[in-house]
Amino acid sequence: MNTPIIIALDFSKPELALELVEQLGSCRVKIGKQLFTRSGPALVEKLVARGFEVFLDLKYHDIPNTVARACSIAADLGVWMVNVHALGGRDMLLAAREAVDKYSVRPLLIAVSILTSLEQNDLAAVGLQGTIEDNVLRLAHLANDCGLDGMVCSPLEIVMLRNTFGKDFKLVTPGIRPVTVTDDQKRTMTPAQALQHGANYLVIGRPITTASNPLQALLAIETSIANFG
Repeated sequence: MNTPIIIALDFSKPELALELVEQLGSCRVKIGKQLFTRSGPALVEKLVARGFEVFLDLKYHDIPNTVARACSIAADLGVWMVNVHALGGRDMLLAAREAVDKYSVRPLLIAVSILTSLEQNDLAAVGLQGTIEDNVLRLAHLANDCGLDGMVCSPLEIVMLRNTFGKDFKLVTPGIRPVTVTDDQKRTMTPAQALQHGANYLVIGRPITTASNPLQALLAIETSIANFG
């Protein structure tokens, strides 16, 4: 599937997600905690069976054995991408990588660093020292050292990570907005800007899913990034 766009299916009911993907046709989709808690693995299996590439965005963060087993189950479901939280530490990241490496066709294993909803004062409140960029870079080095495929990062860290880790380290960027909006995403960028800076995949939710015509919104974004795909 040759598209950098991953559509965030942040719905509370599976039927709403299925209704949307039927409108959009073949695409990459993200299932996060909200939808997975409601619908469980059944929806993942249904979407995979219909040919959708699924990014399972559950940000596993637990003891190494638990995370390794969760990653194995995700691989069994046939997901295209799964993520773990880099703050889980080296042993957890290595266990996750070893779990997916057992599969001949395995999902991309992506680490999460600092959520795009957080700002500098939020880091201080949870005891993380240094700037957002310092923390993202430190966690990205850890993920890379542990053999993970890439990192979820805000658009504002794309250039730093691309310059540090080269072209093979996958960068998955939420906080993508075609226009300036006011919501809980604080470190944002347009789709074209993100790709120009070096992102591989763009996670886009509300600009598509809440549009009056989701397909038209998706096609408009695809047109805007045509020169960077």
